[in-house]
Amino acid sequence: MEAPVAIIGGGISGLSAAYYLAKAGIPSTIVEARPRLGGVIQSERVAGCTIEAGPDSFLSTKPAAMDLIRELGLADEVIGSNDHLRVTYVWKGGRLVPLPDGLQLMVPTKLMPVLSTRLLGWRTKLRMGMELFHPPGRHPEDQSVADFVTAHYGAEAVDYLAEPLLSGIYGGSPSALSISSVLPRFVELEAKYGSLTKGVLAEMKATKAQSKRLPLFRTLKGGLGQMVSALTARLEGHATILHRRAEAVERTGGGFRIRLDDGWLECPQLVLACEAHNAATLTAGLDGRLADLLGGIPYSSSMTVALGFPDSAFPKPLHGFGFLVPKRERRRLVACTWVGTKFSHRVPSGTTLLRCFLGGMDDGAILMDELHEIAGFRAAPAFSRIFRWPRSMAQYTVGHPARLAEIQARASAIPGFQLAGNAYTGIGIPDCIRMGKQASESISKAMCTV
Repeated sequence: MEAPVAIIGGGISGLSAAYYLAKAGIPSTIVEARPRLGGVIQSERVAGCTIEAGPDSFLSTKPAAMDLIRELGLADEVIGSNDHLRVTYVWKGGRLVPLPDGLQLMVPTKLMPVLSTRLLGWRTKLRMGMELFHPPGRHPEDQSVADFVTAHYGAEAVDYLAEPLLSGIYGGSPSALSISSVLPRFVELEAKYGSLTKGVLAEMKATKAQSKRLPLFRTLKGGLGQMVSALTARLEGHATILHRRAEAVERTGGGFRIRLDDGWLECPQLVLACEAHNAATLTAGLDGRLADLLGGIPYSSSMTVALGFPDSAFPKPLHGFGFLVPKRERRRLVACTWVGTKFSHRVPSGTTLLRCFLGGMDDGAILMDELHEIAGFRAAPAFSRIFRWPRSMAQYTVGHPARLAEIQARASAIPGFQLAGNAYTGIGIPDCIRMGKQASESISKAMCTV
């Protein structure tokens, strides 16, 4: 078999690359080992509820997802998070404590909520006040999120703010994650203002004049799977879908030859839009050092568990968006979202839907005991769904910027070769769409110059 462009990986990165290639009039072949497309994006409809198996939304501040959604004709399906109801709790010392109002991740911007919170001790509160005098500067080397936050607000801010907030996004430890890769905005604020609080307040003042305040998160009424379905429909006649496993990639005089589990596929242009650990196996015959670098990007595994209950199961209405469980207090449960509060149109009247996030891949049998203790109810769910995601969350560990620079340099030295996916310059849906589009643009440019 032959194809002008082969894309290995049928998640949102690969689908986006194929879509933008199709817009440029370039056909492609997507090779996906799973029986369905979309990667970790998977939506189901159960008992009138919209259930997300993977991510449930995307950040409004990153435009690539909304740009694509508009092109797909789904703009009318977009809904925002109910930010007027947004309260997030943290489990500490056997009770749910709300995060202080005005917190921007772990950065405080309001005085009284910080002074009055039971989440932090007085030593940390004093440290937060003194942080206003932190001198500007830039560290010569990458450092961990934990070291960076500790230098500004102390260790307790890491344990009860940074760690639980980042665990649900990256599934990793602040002591391992790279501040330059995970929170580059804070690195820039430190360099300019010294104090993160000063920097965030300055940003808020500069953007206050914006007439329309965007919701923090956006999603689609019927689930993010709508975007995958729309992309798949748009690709009909423009892309060939092969549900095969790619086992190796070799160089040829005219490009690449991909060994599939049932034959070979040749192409002059190749996009690896799969997980970095799979890309490492495939690139071993192209560049051994590149394969080692890709294989060095760690991944974590996770589970999401959706649980549906009648409203009567709860002695009182659930308030806010849900809760986080810091590592210091954790058994298995990392976080839980009250879906119907966070987003409208997801849960029918009379039903309460909980979306639980767990680290690892073990059986979630003890989940209900934890949930009963934390949320204060005793009922069994009317329905449940469990979704396991092995080695799916890329970890941007300390040293990631240097690793990434070498990956990009070595990849660009291979003619016709592109990388895309959540292992490189962003793990969110908009980031993956952006990287898929960039890969397509590089291919379009190369093919126009041939």
